[in-house]
Amino acid sequence: MRWWLPALLVVVWLGLGALGGPYAGRLAEVAENNNAAFLPDSAEATEAQRLQESFTDEQVLPAVVVAERQGGLAPEDTRYLAQRTGALAEVDGVVGPPQPRNSDDGEAVQLVLQIRGGGEPAEVVAEIRTQLEEGRPDGLAVAVTGPAAQIADLVEAFGGIDGLLLLVAGAVVALILVVVYRSPVLPLIVLFSAVLALGTASFVVYQLAEAGTLTLNGQSQGILFILVFGAATDYALLLVSRFREQLRETEDRFVAIRAALRGTIEPIAASAGTVILGLLCLLFSDLNSNQGLGPVAAIGIGGALLASVTFLPAALALLGRAAFWPFRPTYGSAKPEHEGLWGQVSALVGRKPRLIWIVTTLVLLVGVAFLPQLRASGTAQSDLFLTEVDSAKGQEIVSRHFPGGSGAPTAVLARDAQAQDVLAATDVPGVEEAAVVDSRGGWTLIQAVLEDPADSEDAISTVKRLRESVHAVQGAEAKVGGQTAIQLDVQTASAHDRTLIIPIVLVVIFLVLALLLRALVAPLMLIATVVLSFAATMGVSALVFNHLLGFPGADPAIPLFGFIFLVALGIDYNIFLMTRVREEALETDTRTGTLHGLAVTGGVITSAGVVLAATFAALAVIPVLFLAQIAFIVAFGVLLDTIIVRSLLVPALTIDIGPKVWWPARMSQASRSQSQASESG
Repeated sequence: MRWWLPALLVVVWLGLGALGGPYAGRLAEVAENNNAAFLPDSAEATEAQRLQESFTDEQVLPAVVVAERQGGLAPEDTRYLAQRTGALAEVDGVVGPPQPRNSDDGEAVQLVLQIRGGGEPAEVVAEIRTQLEEGRPDGLAVAVTGPAAQIADLVEAFGGIDGLLLLVAGAVVALILVVVYRSPVLPLIVLFSAVLALGTASFVVYQLAEAGTLTLNGQSQGILFILVFGAATDYALLLVSRFREQLRETEDRFVAIRAALRGTIEPIAASAGTVILGLLCLLFSDLNSNQGLGPVAAIGIGGALLASVTFLPAALALLGRAAFWPFRPTYGSAKPEHEGLWGQVSALVGRKPRLIWIVTTLVLLVGVAFLPQLRASGTAQSDLFLTEVDSAKGQEIVSRHFPGGSGAPTAVLARDAQAQDVLAATDVPGVEEAAVVDSRGGWTLIQAVLEDPADSEDAISTVKRLRESVHAVQGAEAKVGGQTAIQLDVQTASAHDRTLIIPIVLVVIFLVLALLLRALVAPLMLIATVVLSFAATMGVSALVFNHLLGFPGADPAIPLFGFIFLVALGIDYNIFLMTRVREEALETDTRTGTLHGLAVTGGVITSAGVVLAATFAALAVIPVLFLAQIAFIVAFGVLLDTIIVRSLLVPALTIDIGPKVWWPARMSQASRSQSQASESG
């Protein structure tokens, strides 16, 4: 069994990898990137969309073709546009003839196309853009904007996300592991374990998304890849470090791997359980996109946990000391932990614990002071992209020559009897014009064209005023929908989610820590330090986003996502530290156990933090504002947790609080005696 069980586990995982591996590259097939699909059924924009669908035989999505020549359109421009109008009407997926409109200044023309919503709007927009390039006169600017074009640009931004992210994350992890272990073999084993975990998770996510059980989008897909790679590597580092420790204490590699697994499976499982439970709290979200991210990421962590406690120990057992070649740990060799950097950090914390935790707390509070500068009320859809895209260019042209919302009018639905009163109520600041479009089934559809671009903050303010005005019409049961209303409802739901989910996550994490550490004081201390670190991270992020990177703002979901990832992942490193501290304290005393635990785990936890920060930073290669901001927040926050909170603040507080940190648990009599002797000394 010493040989056959590890070999069998490796073979089983190779089979799982062959089955699930291809699905990591197929997740884009089942991903949705349409904001309307993310809203709950109870949202007003969702109700308006359902009513609006009854006015047409099929669901459509507008795309706006806009052409501009400064100084006035030339005759060749007019001939080109006439030819292209006919060609565009023949594009598969375009419903009905285009609706042309000339600008008052004679410099621009826009064509509103209706694209069949049940198909692939990104493919239709790509074909429209190809058609527009044919015969385009020199000097005539042509672009495609509107909701369909924005979806197409988003799909393109996420195109190749699987290969690009895997390549970047894999290269970063491999480089760090080679530096840490100075071995060419071990990084390959750890990376292979992460790839197997990702393949298994991708297979499960694909099946659930295809069945409609959960919602997957490009953002969730990118986070899944990074989270699995980062978590699997973190768990691997903890196991590998303990295995190397045990190889110095026993000659038998099978005994060593069993001891290493026994010593690490509790903190690894607790860490994974904490992150999984924290992510599943997103199921309480009003947004379907958040509800989808929770189980998607949780499945990823589950895959990382499973691979890290089955495949990885099996592979290490088969390879033994050869995994560390050329620097193999030998039986009876000296332990270097207390002689290096972390031995010095441990000694520093032991000399002046109170001064250290006071100073580190003050440093973190400096970051917290900038938290009010974080602008997370939302951004325009065109600001989602970090590179120049056609839809943003087109919207700029539209705004120069037409009402900003002309390509994506706001829909107002009202009962027939009160339709005229509702039409009158649409006369609010920010609405350029409004008109009755149709009446069917007791409902009247009114389209209101906004002065500002449909995805702008000014347009959102107009929709707020519009809703307030039409809702005041008695008996109309008025509903306001459309692109701008969808964006408003997403922002409102995100604000609601922050208020609801953050307290739930804190309670869940406290319960996990209390069960793991058999204490109440220690969990409260750990949660307080991680929340402080999160607030400091968001404050620093506000400075970087506003003044260094010049970002226009942030999605309302950014604080919630930052909290979920930083608190859950930040607690991980405290779990790794405090479980070892508790183990050592039961043998000695709280002070000695804390200093020894810090010394022996310092290197591995720091390496794990650097790996996770680097893998999340890889998200920045996707040119989407949301992912770039999440990349910085998590990368910076994890490093802050690893270097400051876990290395200085937590151990210093633990020593200063003393044995009371384990209350109400009782240590053994020997441990209490040693603790009292240490404190009296």
